[in-house]
Amino acid sequence: MHRLSIRVLDALLLLWLVTTITFALIHLAPGDPAALLISPTASATDAARQRAAWGLDAPLVVQYGRWLSGVLRGDLGESLVRAQPVTTVIGEALPVSLFMGGVSLLASVVLGTLLGALQALRASRRTDTVVTMVSTALYAAPSFWLALAMVTVFTSGVAWLGLPEWLRLPAFGMQDPAADPTVIGWSDRWRHAVLPLLVLSVPGAAGVARYARRAIREAATAPHARAALARGLSRSAAERRHVLRNALTPLVVLVGLTLPGVIAGSVFVEQVFAWPGLGRTMLSAIAGRDYPVVLGLTLVYTGAVVSANLLADLVLLQLDPRRRA
Repeated sequence: MHRLSIRVLDALLLLWLVTTITFALIHLAPGDPAALLISPTASATDAARQRAAWGLDAPLVVQYGRWLSGVLRGDLGESLVRAQPVTTVIGEALPVSLFMGGVSLLASVVLGTLLGALQALRASRRTDTVVTMVSTALYAAPSFWLALAMVTVFTSGVAWLGLPEWLRLPAFGMQDPAADPTVIGWSDRWRHAVLPLLVLSVPGAAGVARYARRAIREAATAPHARAALARGLSRSAAERRHVLRNALTPLVVLVGLTLPGVIAGSVFVEQVFAWPGLGRTMLSAIAGRDYPVVLGLTLVYTGAVVSANLLADLVLLQLDPRRRA
């Protein structure tokens, strides 16, 4: 219990530190939100009046105190661009990122673990080498490059080759622009989701596979695993009881570190495919100098990372009794 309290205090301290640094950096960066958001024909008096209405004319310490007190009350402020509460802006984008991040995380963990287990336990040396090279290349590929490559192949390429229309995947948006926006066509939504989910899942599965391969191989060569085989236990039973179970601990750490992606999503993928998630909202807020939205999303991102690490620590305490001592 004492250790848990220390971890929670550390998490809160880290959350405060990251958001404070972000607050200072975005306010000290060159540029003026009033110059971007008011009419170009507005006078200097109008710009000063708008800055005063937003509270940007106060000293930086005063602005920080107002923002921090609002956060402690659950008030993240109001978007300068949209004139909406920041919680509303985040609430509109959060389901999109949760869908993309959740599906891609599940696919990455399941496919990557299966591929890593096959490499470590069943694949020949040549097959293992080829799969490792391919997975390393996919893991290292930039997400924006992979997104554009898939658009070229599965959208433009399919049309250029004259393949059937059903093979041509839509590249942008969440649904057909000609569709009724009040009606949710799930088949159309899933067709639009194929490419962004592939871009997120393929590198993720490649990274998990490389990590799982190493963890499972180390567990398979441990003395207790060899002793189980020597006692006459079948290979499949020894792998299930002594190899996969012992490889679970490092995989839990990996999943815990990957969990923030469920909230944050991918900035480049959402931007390339025009999906209105948290990443695209963050880019728009940075470009528009929308301070409250940037700070609110920073708070969400940092909270997701800190919470995921804390959750991974708690799960590890349950899986590994040696850590409880």
